[in-house]
Amino acid sequence: MSKPPFKGVIKLDVRDSVADWEPYIPTKAPKGSPNVLFILYDDTGLAAWSPFGGAINMPTLQKLADNGVMYSQWHTTALCSPTRSTCLTGRNHHLNGMSCITEGSNGFPGHMARIPDECATMAQIMQDGGWSTFWLGKNHCVPETDLSSGASRKLWPLAQGFDRFYGFIGGETNNWYPDLVEDNHFIEPPYSPEEGYHLSKDLADQALKMIKDQKSGNPSKPWFMWFCPGANHAPHHAPQEYIDKYKGKFDDGYEAYRETVLPKMIAKGILPANTLLTPMNPMPADVANPSDMVRPWNSLSADEKKLFSRLMEVYAGFSEYTDAQIGRIIDYLEESGQLENTVVIYCADNGASGEGSPNGTVNENKFFNGYPDEMSENMKLIDKLGGPDTYEHFPTGWAMATSAPFKMFKRYSEYSGGTCDPLVISWPKGMKARGEVRHQYHHSTDIVPTILEICGLEMPKVYKGVEQYPLSGVSMKYTFDAKPDAPTKKKRQYYAMLGTRGIWEDGWKAAAVHAPFTGRGRFDEDVWELYHTDVDRAESKDLAKEHPEKLQALIKVWFEEAEKNKVLPLDDRTAVEMLGVSRPTEEEFRERYVYYPGVTSIPESAAVNVRGRSFRILANVEIGSDCSGVIFAHGSRFGGHALFIADKKLQYVYNFLGIPPEQKFVSPELKPGKYTLGMSFRREKAGPSRESIGVTRLYVDEKIVAEGPMRAQVGKFTLSGDGLCIGYDSGDAVSAGYKTPGEFKGGKIQFVAVTVEKAQYLDLERLAAAALSVD
Repeated sequence: MSKPPFKGVIKLDVRDSVADWEPYIPTKAPKGSPNVLFILYDDTGLAAWSPFGGAINMPTLQKLADNGVMYSQWHTTALCSPTRSTCLTGRNHHLNGMSCITEGSNGFPGHMARIPDECATMAQIMQDGGWSTFWLGKNHCVPETDLSSGASRKLWPLAQGFDRFYGFIGGETNNWYPDLVEDNHFIEPPYSPEEGYHLSKDLADQALKMIKDQKSGNPSKPWFMWFCPGANHAPHHAPQEYIDKYKGKFDDGYEAYRETVLPKMIAKGILPANTLLTPMNPMPADVANPSDMVRPWNSLSADEKKLFSRLMEVYAGFSEYTDAQIGRIIDYLEESGQLENTVVIYCADNGASGEGSPNGTVNENKFFNGYPDEMSENMKLIDKLGGPDTYEHFPTGWAMATSAPFKMFKRYSEYSGGTCDPLVISWPKGMKARGEVRHQYHHSTDIVPTILEICGLEMPKVYKGVEQYPLSGVSMKYTFDAKPDAPTKKKRQYYAMLGTRGIWEDGWKAAAVHAPFTGRGRFDEDVWELYHTDVDRAESKDLAKEHPEKLQALIKVWFEEAEKNKVLPLDDRTAVEMLGVSRPTEEEFRERYVYYPGVTSIPESAAVNVRGRSFRILANVEIGSDCSGVIFAHGSRFGGHALFIADKKLQYVYNFLGIPPEQKFVSPELKPGKYTLGMSFRREKAGPSRESIGVTRLYVDEKIVAEGPMRAQVGKFTLSGDGLCIGYDSGDAVSAGYKTPGEFKGGKIQFVAVTVEKAQYLDLERLAAAALSVD
């Protein structure tokens, strides 16, 4: 925003000069401007939450719905990072460079995962306009190559217009042991799960503190808060009392859930009376991704039904517990007299997630490693589901059920199962409607224009000297007091995600039948379907044969939008292929990495990559008479490896996707002294699921003290968090052989070197000498 020119007088002597403060006074928001609380859940379909007819009790959301409006046709991009980018800038996700999640970036204009300068953020405009700006919880809009402590902070929240940030930067985190960032630096959680810690609770605590601090120091200043809990993204974690609330409530299965929830959604006014359920497995066999299939409930064993039901109980408890924490914020706003003039936006970023596979999982990381679940192993943890010992995800059947009545779920952008999400907006002072439903078709790109119009702000054509892309969305403010079925002001919206695609225009939708993560390609062979969504909300009747000209016209529009928004090329590669790509970083790839004790946890994207290859870890260590603790650790109990001393013995543990038993290699007892301690893994072949199979040797100086077969992951240890640590282990411990933080005590670590050399089989003595030369 331009400032007025200086109108004072400047002379040689200040006593002869006239001051003018006006150009230097920060812009103030107009008197009476509203606060904005934008709550964005993850991975939640339209049929999940109670205000929309679902079985998950959401008292806080219901309170807001009763005091505002619910939207039945609000859509997203079908995936986390892309939707969040649209909510941040108001531009389509490819214009933001967010074709998919940041971990799947590629070197194309619409795929590089770097929000460009042409897309100023809503927070920047509100900050400049006089609002305090806060972001809590999930980010997932920073390139994974920028996550280390030494990386650029240009795309971190504080550089994107937020005064404060408290949360996690990546796509997910352990809710009991989160990977936390405060403002621009990594921190450890303030207390432990044993002391009552849960991320949802912590985020609400921090949100309340930020609001109270702001109102204490600047009571007349409005604020904008983006609150993004880890819920309902995996891992699903919740206190036991909230999980117990749903005991037995899903025992009839997911088909029964869909059949029960549809009439409730119709009775709530969310869907028209003639809405039909779509098939549970709608994709043709030659197109479908087997990992996204739904197993019929009546085909499951008794144990499978028990496990699948419990996984859904945890998901529901997670969602309600988080809603209760948000309720603490709403209650405070009401008690402090702020709720009346606070715009509350409460929604989710994509449909329910099918990343748990047809069988569900106690460790979601198996999905990203392309590794199958074992039912007997999962059943062993059934009584621990939702607690710190699991990193769980429910099966695809529940994703389909909670995305009813639509086809498919998250990642599928051609169908509303991936894109149609719950949205409630409440603003007591600014809207007359109470407890009403709105059927206007809208999209996540419309959130920014809506907030800007409410606040009397505009997205500038030029920001900080850069000509801006026009907003892709339109304001929804007109819907606040419009009739439920008044015409929408949205005219068209393209969809494209992981090889799936569709186009909506004026109540009609064309959908290309294609499954993500298949590596199928051949996009020119895709069959397109046609739906009249104004009449057929569930997209249950394909009208392609009845209206071929309409279909062709919409396909043409999709390509026009693809050109305008930098959509191509389409990418349906498998999760392992996409997530495993090495991407350019500020540091060039090297074969030897040297780390020092005390370093802040290094995210996987910036740490040495040992996946799918032979590698060695060497440490120069001085050991005292009572030495113990972690020398090297990377990952967690759900996938990771660690070199540590316990019981006066050197131990190396590779925790392969959390599958017991731990792969453990242990030395004889060590006497005090100086040592070169280490291990080597020689990869010999690929296993049935592409995992690395080979031989591990444990070394004390030049001597092999333990050896044996080992399997290692080819995919990441985690999507985010649980980075590489030296002298301690952050977050969740890799091995049960120590407890976090597992600080190294009673000795001294000089350095730790990790090599992934092309000349894979150097002897230990030469390797140690080479590592020392780097020191």
